Amino acid sequence: MTSTPRHSAVEVNGITLHIAEQGEGPLVLLLHGFPESWYSWRHQFGPLAEAGYRVVAPDQRGYARSEQPGDPDAYSLLHLAGDVVALIRALGEEQAVVVGHDWGAPVAWVTAMLRPDVVRAVAGLSVPPVLPAGLATPQATRRRYGDGFYQVYFQQPGVADAELARDPASTFRRILFSGSGDSPSNNPPSPWIVPDGSTLIDSIPEPRQLPGWLTEDDIDAFVRDYAGHGERAFTGPLNWYRNIQRNHELLTAFQGRGIDVPALYVGGDRDMVMSLHGIKELLGSLETVAPKLHRSVVLPGCGHWTQQERPAEVNAALLDFLGHLPGPADHSSSGSAGRSTR
Repeated sequence: MTSTPRHSAVEVNGITLHIAEQGEGPLVLLLHGFPESWYSWRHQFGPLAEAGYRVVAPDQRGYARSEQPGDPDAYSLLHLAGDVVALIRALGEEQAVVVGHDWGAPVAWVTAMLRPDVVRAVAGLSVPPVLPAGLATPQATRRRYGDGFYQVYFQQPGVADAELARDPASTFRRILFSGSGDSPSNNPPSPWIVPDGSTLIDSIPEPRQLPGWLTEDDIDAFVRDYAGHGERAFTGPLNWYRNIQRNHELLTAFQGRGIDVPALYVGGDRDMVMSLHGIKELLGSLETVAPKLHRSVVLPGCGHWTQQERPAEVNAALLDFLGHLPGPADHSSSGSAGRSTR
């Protein structure tokens, strides 16, 4: 077993995804959120691999070192769930445990809803299942929070794209600190709103000092991951938000579907997500949506970046969850099929 993740490229659904991989055993797929990369799972690779799992974290479609389709319509949840299924196959496996954080959580939940034959278990960090389409529509969030709500603000083509790409290091410092449990603004948390007449970046102060869980080396790692796309570094990720309404249209036939596989939820009580309308009701209905729910864990003092802020607690929850699962279907290969090294 290698002590650090190895990196390669995989062709799925006509695009190239960068992946990081470590360990051997049943496949555990880790899906990052916005605006992150495989690197957000840096604390999970070693512990999960040492426990006997094959851990793979892709840069998802449009992000970081992965290919960025030019068509904004190429970022629907059906595309993203399709990437998960195709990646599992390309890795030479038939099934995987899928774990998602932030935007990765809706991808994980929806993929589990659509393909319980492929997703043998699912875990979501920060964002609980909002089925069938992942997130509330922009119309609904605009009515409740106004045009400055970040998901509504992100609908404007080119606007947030340019702001975030102007100084990526500053962007990552601002967003990662402002969403963390260390930010005074998250005690208690509140929705992320861009004030009228302001810009996204101007509404998020740059921290004088990074919190203990985040270093300048970490910031540099994220910046390097995003460097390949230049001025469009954040356009692919933002296009995920620009498909929220379309996801509802595409997935309407699945209204009423739940999660049929074992499930885990982990969040933080200082996460902005916890302040959104309806989240308490969603958390209260987890066992209805996911009848095989193993646990629902809320970490005190933790903000939005769950697995980065609280790696020990998250790793313990994941290993406990994995340890209680029935064995994977006995039809996986060695896991080398379909992978090409970049």
